[in-house]
Amino acid sequence: MKNTFVFQNSLPVAPLKLAALEGCRDLAQKVNDHIITFRKNDTEELIRRKKDLNYRGYDAESYLLQCSCPRFGTGEAKAVLNESVRGTDIFVIADVTNYSLVYSINDYTNHMSPDDHFQDLKRILGACSATAHRVNVIMPFLYEGRQHKRSKRESLDCAMALQELIHMGVSNIITFDAHDPRVQNAIPLNGFNNFMPTYQFIKALFSYDKTLKIDKEHLMIISPDEGAMNRAVYLANNLSVDMGMFYKRRDYSKIIDGRNPIVAHEFLGSSVEGKTVLIIDDMISSGESMLDTARELKERKAKKVVVCCTFGLFTDGLDKFDEFYEKGYIDYVITTNLNYRPQKLLNRCWYLEADMSKYMAAIINSLNHDVSISASLSPTEKIQNLLQKYQAGEHDI
Repeated sequence: MKNTFVFQNSLPVAPLKLAALEGCRDLAQKVNDHIITFRKNDTEELIRRKKDLNYRGYDAESYLLQCSCPRFGTGEAKAVLNESVRGTDIFVIADVTNYSLVYSINDYTNHMSPDDHFQDLKRILGACSATAHRVNVIMPFLYEGRQHKRSKRESLDCAMALQELIHMGVSNIITFDAHDPRVQNAIPLNGFNNFMPTYQFIKALFSYDKTLKIDKEHLMIISPDEGAMNRAVYLANNLSVDMGMFYKRRDYSKIIDGRNPIVAHEFLGSSVEGKTVLIIDDMISSGESMLDTARELKERKAKKVVVCCTFGLFTDGLDKFDEFYEKGYIDYVITTNLNYRPQKLLNRCWYLEADMSKYMAAIINSLNHDVSISASLSPTEKIQNLLQKYQAGEHDI
């Protein structure tokens, strides 16, 4: 096995601990396993080079912190740490979108909302901030990230949440594909890192479909709206293909369910006829806009329609996606494993997963060593290497 040995001149800032909230224990376990492998390789490489690591606990059997948030009969809760965290570098991992968890109040059963998960996150911080050497928060789906700007008389929930975490002693906040990363301006003097899953999308796509032709005549990147332009431009430039964009024409004279209804999706770009098109965005919520975009592309005679979204929330269920798959409007959907996904989604034949656990483990390992993460923030080199392998017909991707 090839050694990923990158920390030969640096030691961790403190012993590493991963505090995973209940909603993301499976992902945290995968991350933990990758870190164990990374550090085992490092230790073996140091021994081979006859160097002394001289750091106790570096190659621990597990980095997972034993913690929980039990609830009282009233629905109130508390955080409990079952081991000492004094002097440690803690990474608290929270999935605020996991709606599968429940708790009881009297005889009623409540599903946990993002607000409940955020409160549990703060409880863990309250239990460990005083004694830990450093506390970091990993929130793949940024809490209240969709409420990132103010229109008229509204609250700025995401900005307030970030400031609250900093006031509780958090040093770094790590998120993925933030709806609007400019919200970090609320905490300009503190660490805020926004990572993109572009490489993992391409890796999942190339591993699944060996028939793709990566050139301007056969592939095109599509932005479903103005907000996803940066993602689409970056991917199109890396693959040296064209991109197109839809914009939503809305009826501003009406408000339905709190928003102006979409009248039509207008397309800007060259012809998609006979091409495989990749629609890239940050999330599938109800999926309405994504499905409308896919149908418009197939009606314009696109050969294949592939949807790539970081967070597959599917808040209105999967029936509409099943219908569009059967009608041939979509070929498959790729999302990451950064948020909770029900088993019924994993069983769908049109669904593919882009595994982010190794990427997250590398980020945590780098931050724990206080080394540069610029390569992780911009995975251009990895995408180019992957593209060369795919073009050369290598199957081990």
